[in-house]
Amino acid sequence: MGQRLSGGGSCLDVPGRLLPQPPPPPPPVRRKLALLFAMLCVWLYMFLYSCAGSCAAAPGLLLLGSGSRAAHASAALATSPDGASPRLPFQAAPATPLAAVKETADGAASQEEQSPEAPDSSSPISSFISGSGSKQLPQAIIIGVKKGGTRALLEFLRVHPDVRAVGAEPHFFDRSYDKGLAWYRDLMPRTLEGQITMEKTPSYFVTREAPARISAMSKDTKLIVVVRDPVTRAISDYTQTLSKRPDIPTFESLTFKNRTTGLIDTSWSAIQIGIYAKHLEHWLRHFPIGQMLFVSGERLISDPAGELGRVQDFLGLKRIITDKHFYFNKTKGFPCLKKAEGSSKPHCLGKTKGRTHPEIDREVVQRLRDFYRPFNLKFYQMTGHDFGWD
Repeated sequence: MGQRLSGGGSCLDVPGRLLPQPPPPPPPVRRKLALLFAMLCVWLYMFLYSCAGSCAAAPGLLLLGSGSRAAHASAALATSPDGASPRLPFQAAPATPLAAVKETADGAASQEEQSPEAPDSSSPISSFISGSGSKQLPQAIIIGVKKGGTRALLEFLRVHPDVRAVGAEPHFFDRSYDKGLAWYRDLMPRTLEGQITMEKTPSYFVTREAPARISAMSKDTKLIVVVRDPVTRAISDYTQTLSKRPDIPTFESLTFKNRTTGLIDTSWSAIQIGIYAKHLEHWLRHFPIGQMLFVSGERLISDPAGELGRVQDFLGLKRIITDKHFYFNKTKGFPCLKKAEGSSKPHCLGKTKGRTHPEIDREVVQRLRDFYRPFNLKFYQMTGHDFGWD
C-alpha cells in the first residue's frame, strides 16, 4: 500500500494549473458606480434639505408652491360657501339702454380681473419645501389701478427672493370681507423670516370701504398705486372689454352722456377710475401719504429697473432687481423678464396684456384730456409728483 502511494500518481501530484480555481472577484467598476450613486443620492438629499434655509437668500431661487392654493382661492371667490352666487349690493335698474350696456361692459371687464393670466406655478424644489415658513397677513398691497400696470409690477417684484406674493387677485377687501381675516391669511403663501407677503387687487383703490378695512387689519400696511395717463387707461380698459364683448358700442358713445353738449359720463367705470384725486382722498383719511408709493405706469415700461428701484426702497428691500433682469420685447411693446421667478427662461406677460388699442376720435381724446386736467393737477399736488400727463 505504501508503494502504491509512493509510486502511483495521487491528487497531491496533480499540477497546480489543474486544481479548481476560486471565483473571480466582482469587477471593481460596478462597485465604484454603486458607491457613486449612493453618494449622489445623499448629496441631493442634503442639498434639498438645506434649501429650506438658504434658497431664500439666492437671487434666482424663489419658494413657490402657492399656485394651486391661489387658483382654488380665485375659484372660491366666485361662489358663496353654500355654492350659491355671492350676494351683491342692490343696484338700481339702468335708466337707458346705453346705461345697461355700460353696466354689462363693466361686468365683463370685472370678470377678467378675477382670472389673471399668470397664476403661481411651482417648481420641484419649491414643492419639496412648501411646508416651510408660516402664513402671514400681507405687509404690502398693490391697491391699484386697473389697467395701470399692476400685473407687470407684481411679476417683476416676484423675482426678488424676499418677496412672496399671491398670483391671483384675492379681492378680499372689496368682495369677500365677510369671510374674515383667517380666510384671507390662508390665501397667502408661506414666508420665511425676513420675507414680505404681498398681494395685488387693483379694484381696492376705487372701493370706498377698502381704506378703513385695510387700516383695521394693520395701520402699518404699505400701499402701492400704479397710475397711468387716465385717458390712455380708459382706452385700455375699453379695449379689454371689447375683446370679450365685440358687440359693445363705440368708445365715443360710451364716453358722453350727451356728445352734443360734451358732458362726460363719469358713471362709466372706464372714466370714473381715472379721477385719481377723488379716490385718493378716501385713502388719506386712513393712511398718511408717506405710507403710499405711486408708481408711474409709463416709467414701468420705459425704465422698469428705475421704478423697481423705488419700489424696493419703499419696501425696505435690498436693490436686487436691476437692468440685468429685463429686456424689451418689440412685439408686445413693453419690457419682459430675462428669467422669471423659479425659471431659467425669459417671461413676458400673457396675451391679455399689450392689446392693440382701437382708433379713437381725436376730438373725443382732447375732450377727455380737458376733463381730466384739473383732477390730474390736484393729484400731482396731493402726491408731490408730476406725472406729466398734460
